[in-house]
Formats: sequence, structure tokens, C-alpha cells
Amino acid sequence: MNLHADLIVLLPELIVAVGAMVLLIAGVTVGDKSTSIVSWLGIALLAAAGAIVFAHADKSSAFNGAFVVDGFSRFTKLLILVGSALCILMAQEFYGIEGKARFELPVLMLLATLGMMLMVSASSFIALYMGLELQSLALYVLASFNRDSLRSTEAGLKYFVLGALSSGMLLYGISLIYGFTGTTEFAAIAKVAGAGGIHIGLIFGLVFLVAGLAFKVGAVPFHMWTPDVYEGSPTPITAFFVTAAKVAAFALFIRAIISPFPAIMHQWQQIIVVVSVLSTVLGAVAAIGQTNIKRLLAYSSIGHVGYALLGLAAGTQYGIQGMLVYLAFYLVTNLGMFACVSAMRRDGQSVEDIRQLAGLARTQPHFALALAALTLSLAGLPPLAGIFAKVYVFAAAMQAHLYIPAIINIVASVAGAFYYLRILQIMYFDEPVRSFDHDTGHGSNAIMWGTSAISMFFVFVPAPLIAIAGTAAHALFP
Repeated sequence: MNLHADLIVLLPELIVAVGAMVLLIAGVTVGDKSTSIVSWLGIALLAAAGAIVFAHADKSSAFNGAFVVDGFSRFTKLLILVGSALCILMAQEFYGIEGKARFELPVLMLLATLGMMLMVSASSFIALYMGLELQSLALYVLASFNRDSLRSTEAGLKYFVLGALSSGMLLYGISLIYGFTGTTEFAAIAKVAGAGGIHIGLIFGLVFLVAGLAFKVGAVPFHMWTPDVYEGSPTPITAFFVTAAKVAAFALFIRAIISPFPAIMHQWQQIIVVVSVLSTVLGAVAAIGQTNIKRLLAYSSIGHVGYALLGLAAGTQYGIQGMLVYLAFYLVTNLGMFACVSAMRRDGQSVEDIRQLAGLARTQPHFALALAALTLSLAGLPPLAGIFAKVYVFAAAMQAHLYIPAIINIVASVAGAFYYLRILQIMYFDEPVRSFDHDTGHGSNAIMWGTSAISMFFVFVPAPLIAIAGTAAHALFP
């Protein structure tokens, strides 16, 4: 393909990249009073990029196959763009209330989103790493965005140091894979891996690759950064980590394992199964004693990583379909949860202690209803949306004869329901404390109510999402 055709394929990414640079220059010129308009223009850029992604129905590639656009990348990019746009909206309102708005915030979120879009379309380990680092560098700054806050600074430092460690493991794995296959292109690696015997060096490379990717999704035993970073980061930034960044990391994980290594599935499947089981068990147990709601949601996210990885461990199209349905549910539900956390304010100050939700059903019943619906959906209780996502990945694991991991994950899911139900018990049965502020932003309220409605009524219209996820998964299994 020529350069012009390559650039057409990358048009959504170019829109976000050029737009972010223009907004950066505008912000530097005008100052922090431009934050609101920069945020809204950033959301418009993401909407424009999403419209082009949605309209581009053909499979295509650019730069000699290093960058691909297919059903899988379109599905995940749309999730990422929706998550990023709503997080920018939440951030604008959050910092507007606190009076600490900075134009750099939406620009950094746009650049992180650009990295996410690039890495989910990567079909080469070089392209994959470039997209991943573009995302990571922006996320390091975002984690410590509240530079006057000790917690935020500590979160950014921990994320940077441990992120550098994971990048080193990832690069070492890629170098071993390149050394024993002679290429970094996914299709070429698949041919080499399937042509003859499996070299032990390639297995070592695969182990380091999975370790680096497991860190990016926050899976056990590479989860150590997740609770501290999620708790210390500003609430809308934590929402960004949990939603758009997590979906992008999972999409990267799926493509980097399924596309280059279908011939050695048995080797990587064992690793993914162990990581999945450890993540669900730790997520179910470690969250029980938490009183900070962001820290509790961090351990919850570790558990959900385990459930989603069960679909990848199946290694089948049905498993990837279930995993994509899970990612869509996970994105929507967590957007709503963090909109609720953002709305937990008294006298303009954020409140994160779960005990401050006491009696919310009597003081603010509508808020309590939305939070209850989202919490029960995360717990996976029927008939809310979460049960569909879990059933799909559990069924995929059973279909792939992964009976023991599936049973362990089901038991962990039941045990993990305790700390979700505890939130409901506090809201509906404890004596009320002072209610939260009512002026928390129309955008956050819309996100909270929209996502809770999806969680409650998804049972009536699950077919479209399941069909779209099936089409996206098929792109990885031609």
C-alpha cells in the first residue's frame, strides 16, 4: 500500500493526534480558562473518530501489515472512544466543582486514547510497543495529576516504577520471540511457530510477554500497583484507568496472544488459567475488609480481570466472543460506578469511605437505586447485565473442558458477592448520615442513570451486543 492509502486507514488516529496537538497549543495560548472548551472539543474529536471507525466496515492494513483494521479493532476502539469521552466529561465536572480545572487533563486523556487505538490495531510487536508506551506515558502523568496531593503523587510514582518494570519484561519477551522466530510480525510468527517444533527459547519469550501484559491488565501476581494507584489517583482518572485503559489492555492481550501463537495454544493456555484463577480468588477475598470505595473497586477489578481471562484461556472464538461481551459490560458498569463515586461529595469535598453511604436509601433514594443496580450488576446477580457476561465466559471455559478453573471462578464469584451486598446493607439498613451534595454535574448524573438503566434492562435486548461481539471475535479466527 502507498502512503496515502496508509494514512486513510489511520484516519481516526490522525484526527485524535492532530486534534490533541491543536488543543494543546490553544490551551497554552489561552490558559486554564480554556479547559471547558478544550474538554468539549476533545469529546467532539473522539466522537468524530468513532464515527469513522464505525463507518469503516472493510478489513484493511497499513505500513506493510503492522497496523490492521478489522472487526475486532473496530469493536474495541468504539468501546475505548466511548469510555474516554465520558471520562473527559466526568473529569471536567469533577475539577470544575473543585475549582482546579487544567486544560492539560483532556489533552493527556486524548493522547492516552490515541495510544490505546494504535495498540489494539497493532499486528506487529514493534507497533504494539509504540502504542502501549504512548498510552502509558500519558497515564503516568494523569495518575499524579493532583501534584499537591501526596496520595496522587505516590500513585503516579508507583505506577511509573512498576510500569517501567513491566515494560522491561514485555520487551525482553519480545526480543526472545524475535530471536527465535526472526520476525516481529504476528502472521509471520504464527507461521514459524506452526511450522516445526517449539523451541524452549520461544516458550520463555512467551512467558515474559504474558507477564508484561498481565501487569497492564492488573492480573495476579502482577496486581500490586492496582489498589494504591486506583485509590490515590483523582476519581475521574481512576475511572479512565478502569474503563478505557482496561479495555485497551485486554484487547492488546487478546490480539498479542491469539494472532501470533495459535499453534502453541496449550503452552500459553496453562499460564492464563493460573493467572485467571489467582485473580478471581484474590479479588473475592481481598476486597472484603476494604472501607475505601475506590480501593474496594480496585480489588473488584482484579476479580473481574480473572473472569474475563477465562474467556481468553478457552482459546476459541466463542471464548473471545464471551470476553468481548464481558468487556462491554465491564466498561458500562464501571463508568456508572465511578460516576456514583464522583457524586459522593459533602461541602464540595470528595467522600470515599463506604460507611458514609449509610442510610442513603432514605436520604437520597434515587441515588441509592442507581448505585444498587450497578453494584448488583458487578456482583453478577440476575437479571442484571453482569450475569450475562459471566455466563458467557463460564460457558466458554466449560466448552473448552476447563472445568476446574470454571468451577473455582464460579465459587469465587459467589464469595465475592459478599462485599457488594455489604454496600447495599449499608445503604438500605444502616442509620442515615448526612446526605451528599446534590449539585454534582448533569453529565455525571446522566452517566450514572444511563449506565444503571442499561444494567437493569439489558436482559430485554442482549442479542445485538452478542451478535456484534461474535462478528468481532470472528476477525481473529479467519
